[in-house]
Amino acid sequence: MKVRQKPPEKVWAEFQEHVQPTKEQLHQFQKYVAYLMECNELFNITAINELSGVVRQHFEDSLALAKFMDMSKVQSIVDVGTGGGFPGIPLKIMYPHLKVILIEVTKKKQEFLADVIKILGLTDVTVCGLDWRTFLRNTAHPADILVTRAALDDLELSRMFRSACPYNKSTLVYWASKEWEPHVKTKPLISKIESYKLGSKERRLVFMSLPKSDQSL
Repeated sequence: MKVRQKPPEKVWAEFQEHVQPTKEQLHQFQKYVAYLMECNELFNITAINELSGVVRQHFEDSLALAKFMDMSKVQSIVDVGTGGGFPGIPLKIMYPHLKVILIEVTKKKQEFLADVIKILGLTDVTVCGLDWRTFLRNTAHPADILVTRAALDDLELSRMFRSACPYNKSTLVYWASKEWEPHVKTKPLISKIESYKLGSKERRLVFMSLPKSDQSL
């Protein structure tokens, strides 16, 4: 049975109620989703191919971070395995002061991201084609937080907290399902876990950082 889709005007009205973007920001989100839908078949960006799903599961889910962190105090973020730009670009739209690095190794998605940045008129957004380990070894960008919507597992991500890594004093925020369980080696890095609802789904944001005693070493 075909699921009846919400009318676009209702989707955007609910998004405005939940997120409260300015008119300009709403227009950016609308241009973003329009280009995503246009390119999705060619670039294979997301399995979600209808408006309400993209708005809720990509845009609103990305912006859930602001429920648990004062984004005015965050200056720079690195989005690991960003794919179609999530959560980095929605966060940039809502908090335009952010400097954002989008890590994405797939060439077609890199091209898509470059187009989105241009179409939306975003500044201080860089697309990085390095894989995670190479990024950690060969870069030292300013980064208050590193974010990822489960692009890599928590054990692999925890490499950023090694003593020689320039990102080891940053915070990692990991989008996780209700059922997610941390690896035994990453448990000591978890500073807090926050739960939220996305429609009927329960989701969690996992915050990881070095214990204060380790940061002073």
